[in-house]
Order: sequence, then C-alpha cells, then structure tokens
Amino acid sequence: MKLVLDQNKTPLFDALKEYHKRNVIPFDVPGHKHGKGLREFGDFVGNKVLEIDVNSMKPLDNISNPIGVIKEAEELAAEAYWADHAFFLVNGTTSGVQAMIMSVCMPGDKIILPRNAHKSAINGLILSGAQPIYIQPEINNKLGIAMGVSLESVEKAIAKHPDAKAIFLINPTYYGATSDIKKIVRLAHKHGMAVLVDEAHGAHFKFHPELPYDAMELGADMCAVSIHKTGGSLTQSSLLLLKEGLIEKKMVRTVLNLTQTTSASYLLMSSIDVARKMLAVHGEEVFTRVLKLCRDARNEINNIDGLYAFGKELVGTPGVYDFDESKLGINVTGLGITGFEAYDILRDEYNIQVELGDVFNILAIVSVGDTEESVNALVEALKSMSVKYKGDKKRFENVMLENPEVIVSPRDAFYSNKKVVKLEDAVGEISGESIMVYPPGIPIVTPGERISKEIIEYVKLLKSQHSLLQGTEDPYVEYIKVLGM
Repeated sequence: MKLVLDQNKTPLFDALKEYHKRNVIPFDVPGHKHGKGLREFGDFVGNKVLEIDVNSMKPLDNISNPIGVIKEAEELAAEAYWADHAFFLVNGTTSGVQAMIMSVCMPGDKIILPRNAHKSAINGLILSGAQPIYIQPEINNKLGIAMGVSLESVEKAIAKHPDAKAIFLINPTYYGATSDIKKIVRLAHKHGMAVLVDEAHGAHFKFHPELPYDAMELGADMCAVSIHKTGGSLTQSSLLLLKEGLIEKKMVRTVLNLTQTTSASYLLMSSIDVARKMLAVHGEEVFTRVLKLCRDARNEINNIDGLYAFGKELVGTPGVYDFDESKLGINVTGLGITGFEAYDILRDEYNIQVELGDVFNILAIVSVGDTEESVNALVEALKSMSVKYKGDKKRFENVMLENPEVIVSPRDAFYSNKKVVKLEDAVGEISGESIMVYPPGIPIVTPGERISKEIIEYVKLLKSQHSLLQGTEDPYVEYIKVLGM
C-alpha cells in the first residue's frame, strides 16, 4: 500500500500549539484555567502541560463527532496502519476491545476467543451479552506461560459453533508470541465471521520488516492498538482500527460514544498524533536500534548462569507462529527464585522496574524510549542477581491452568444474585467475580465459571508471592462472591 497522505503532518498537535499561542482567556472547563488553580501540580509537571489541558472547542474538534483536526489526525493514523478508519481512544485499549465486541455481538451471540484474553475482553462480554466459546491457548510447560492459539483449535471451534459471529485473537501475547493470523482470518471470513484483534502489545509491528506482521495487514476486520505501550504516546492513549466491510464505521462510532468520555484529553490525543508521525516517518530506524538492543541483551543474559532469555528460537513450537523480539522475557527458575521475587528485587535493590513477573519469568519491554545505558543497567543487575540469589533448586512446579468450565454467561453471572464465601470454601461454586494478577490482567477465573481446587491453590500461591491481585470486592481476596443466595 502506497501512502498518499503526508505522514509528517500533526494536525491536532499543530492546532493545540496554535491555541496555546493565542493565550485565550478561558471561561470554559477544566476549572484549573490553564493551571492557575492548580499551582502546586504545575510547579512539578510544568506550566505548559496545564496550559494545553483544554476542553473541546471548534478549533480543536470533538472526539465524539470529529469533523476537523481530530478527523484529519485519525485519517493519518488509519493510513499509517493500512486501515480504512482509525478512532482515537483516551480510555485505553480497554475501551477499544470492548467496542470491538459490542460492534459485532448482540446479547446471546457467540464469539470464539482464547481464554488468556485480557480482562477488557471479559468485560466486553458482560457489556454485550455475548456468549464466549473459549479455545485453549498452547502452553509452553518449560516457561510456564500461555502462547498463541493453533489453527487447528480454531477450526474445531468453528466446526462446533458455525453460528459464532466473530473470532477474537491476541497479537502478540504479553510475552511476544503470535498466532497464524493470516490463515485464521481466511478461515473466519470463509464462514462469515469477523476477526477482532487485541494488538495492545503490537503497536510497533507495522513499522519494521523484522517484526511480526500486524493484524490489519493480515486482513483483520478490527484491531485495538495501544500506542502508549510500544509506540511512545502517553499512557491511556490508543487507537481502534477498522477495515470496513463486515463492520460499519457508523456502528463503531456509536458504540464508542456509549462508553468513551465526551471530555477527551488533548494531551492524550495530541500524543497519539505525534507518536503516529514518529512511527510512520522514523519507525524502521527506531526499531532497528531497539531490535539491536534486545538481541545484544538477550545474548548477554543467556551467558548468565541460571537465566534464560527466550526469543526467536520458540518460532515453530506450539502456539508460536512468530515472535516479537522487543519483548525481553527472562526465565529465572535457574536462580531458585520466582519471577515475582525477581520483579521485586530488581525494583527494590537495583531501581529497575520491569513490566511484570510470574511464577517462572520476568518481562522487560524494550521500546522507543530505551537506550543502550538503560538496557545495560538491566543486564548488569541480572548479572549481580545471578551471584547474589543463586539457589539450589526451583521452588515451584508448573502451575498452568486449563480453561475453566463455563456454566453461565459472563453477563448473566454478573447480574445474578450472589453470596460471599471464603475462598477456600468456593470449590465447585460458580464465580460471580473475576480474580486476576495485574499486570497482565488476564483473569484466573471470571463470572460464570466453576471454581476448581486448582484455581484456589493457584490464587493462594500468588498471594504467597505478594502478587497484585484484583477483581474481587474483597481487596485481600480472602473472600469471593459466588452465584446463589
């Protein structure tokens, strides 16, 4: 596809700068009035940040019905990602995932999706009333993590549920594995099913030939992209991409306006505009550097006793059609500690914040803002840890869970009568809440699923590791709501 728009342009950002230059006297919201009413905060973050924290107006357009500079910026983003339409999101990719599901599924409609989907997909099921048809992602037992889904598992789900309205995929998983999106798209479209893709961690794919393919290029109908995660925009800013055909643009805009704020942050939206320009114009150069940083780091880490930084060698194993090398996943079991412990040690003792830890691994995301110095600091910290924390044995066996049994749809479970029980007494009950570690925000159990002994034991393990659990009304997850009176 040949780009015809000038990707050097930033129409929304330019309009915001022009507004700032005029020094308008504000009698609209927000109430801090260019920062004058929030001095302490402005003294810390800088006055200009607050001076451009403004409300929707004619010169700056409106996210609910863009006809001016936001529309122009969205058109540039759509072209950069080879989509027909792009929608700016200020409620994160969560709002995009929910909008995808709600744009396709009515109450009772079936949607095929992997069980390791983010909690936003589960919330999308509750909002839409869709019935989930879960497929089991492939499991890497050595690493203790879920990978992508196989074409065969999708084929079986379609054969069993030919009336499903859509297939929901993840590209890539949190740790960087991708499924064979192209073949799955062909299969889905053959059966008249839309393909919706959570590409929260793949915003950069489109902009370098050595990265996996992005979903829109492979024929997906809709794709939610976290520009803030790997593309450089501000936290909470994302894009929703649409290839019109099975899904109409008007329907998507209507759904977005159900849940997205009418007071969209111009800081967030203009950061999308600038990040899109950077990716479209300089993306290949930037990610050539990022990939070199990651490859060099991976080589060094794999020479550290007790550590294994996994990468492209996983391609061809179950659930790994391709792999994103900018995801620096490191298995720490050889040190005799858990990934949760390594996560805390790096933060508390070495002043390094990685993305997440699980039972076996830690994950460092390397992206547009990283430098040789920052990556070297991580490598040196890991070298130090290998000496300081090397133990004799791995403390935990594989604890990967199979898909729970779905008894009631997520929406019906959400609105059902519930009772509160102790977690250890919940075996066999139908969950009325979700439990998850955040990050990554993938539910261990969701509303409508039967709670097994294995689920409870896994939650207890996570609690023993001081993981950040959420989803239950009880902040300490000692109790859980289950269906019944």
